[in-house]
Amino acid sequence: MIFDTSTWLQFAFGAFALVAAPGPDFFYVFSRALAQGRRAGTLSALGISLGLLFHTLLAALGLSVILQTSAFAFNMVKWSGAAYLIYIGVKSLIEYSNDAKTFSQTSLRPAAIVRQGVLTNVFNPKVALTFLAFLPQFVHKESGNTTVQIAVLGLTLLSIAALWFSLVGFFAGTFGQRWLRRPRLLRNVQRASGIVMILLGVRLALVSR
Repeated sequence: MIFDTSTWLQFAFGAFALVAAPGPDFFYVFSRALAQGRRAGTLSALGISLGLLFHTLLAALGLSVILQTSAFAFNMVKWSGAAYLIYIGVKSLIEYSNDAKTFSQTSLRPAAIVRQGVLTNVFNPKVALTFLAFLPQFVHKESGNTTVQIAVLGLTLLSIAALWFSLVGFFAGTFGQRWLRRPRLLRNVQRASGIVMILLGVRLALVSR
């Protein structure tokens, strides 16, 4: 057995605290679900979770260290993520101003929503550094292969995140469904969603290692 029950539960509680704390992933899923409904919210949660799978692989392979030690790599990922979030926000505002009904329909394409969730998470270097700082605390050489341990811990965190963000997306989307029947409120929510994306991009651009 790689982990005893006590160690795994400690990690699980810590992982939930990290995931549940409001951050870019939370606001991304929440605003997407609020503006476009439960389906968009749960698909966004799936995208975020797939992004975490990428970070799990990075941590297991030791590549996250590069982001910690290389300012160039960190800034490249950071600026790419910031630019992408701002692009999504501006695109949302443009589509909102052209036709709110068209915006709500075209933005519900599953592949596009999942892809956006993946990229917003992958291009956030703080997530990789969080994995690098948090996971090793529960990894012990005497317990066996450290790569396998990191992979198990990463998948545990991913599972917790998938469940949490799916709930956030479902309930925010359920609440938002009422607004989907009111064009004026829908336009305001869609505008707010675009602004939130832009602010998240700016926030990411300002972070440092």
